[in-house]
Amino acid sequence: MTEITPAILVKDFNELNEKLAKFVNITNLVQIDICDGRFVPNTSWPMHQRDRENIQSVLNEEQGLPFWEQLDFEFDLMVINAHKQFDFFTRLGPKRIIFHLEAETEDDFKEFLESLDPYIKDNIEIGLALNTTTHIDKLQPFINHVDFIQCMGIERIGFQGEPFDEKVLIQIKDLRKKYPEIKISVDGSVNENTAPILLEAGANRLVIGSALVNSYDIGETIKEFELL
Repeated sequence: MTEITPAILVKDFNELNEKLAKFVNITNLVQIDICDGRFVPNTSWPMHQRDRENIQSVLNEEQGLPFWEQLDFEFDLMVINAHKQFDFFTRLGPKRIIFHLEAETEDDFKEFLESLDPYIKDNIEIGLALNTTTHIDKLQPFINHVDFIQCMGIERIGFQGEPFDEKVLIQIKDLRKKYPEIKISVDGSVNENTAPILLEAGANRLVIGSALVNSYDIGETIKEFELL
């Protein structure tokens, strides 16, 4: 059965609550896309200043993220040098955190991964995303320190509903050949047409945004993708 991860992109805490509510009792984990307005043009929760009051209450443990008792969260950090804000993001309670290779400074990021506390490694899965134009050799310094790779299925990241970039198929095949045991996620333009060819190329986790959020029956649509 294919692992399906729903993905949402929200502008503020209220929209986060609204969109997460759609997945309660349907799935166990939701990816939240986080954009800083620098690495990608878009800016999303929790990077807006207007959300600081709600964010601070979560950091102070006065409240959790919406539906935190029913859902786990995967943060996709489209953020410049996100590792420098690692403490902030971990305090929001994710189960998985994804860094983008192109957004990180290589030496600093490698040192960060090597020095991660064992408790963090045991409780938070670390993923590394790469764009369709990035060669997989760039992963070499980091591959032994991450739990999975996320390939982007689109060229312009940070937005939903973007066109599929077929270069990702070659990237997945090369990754599967070089790292046969690694978990490979794909995020971006995953739908009923692209999902089968992504799985055939070697992906084993599909991150799906628009195709789920815009479906009439999210639960049934997830089941259909799981059976591919």
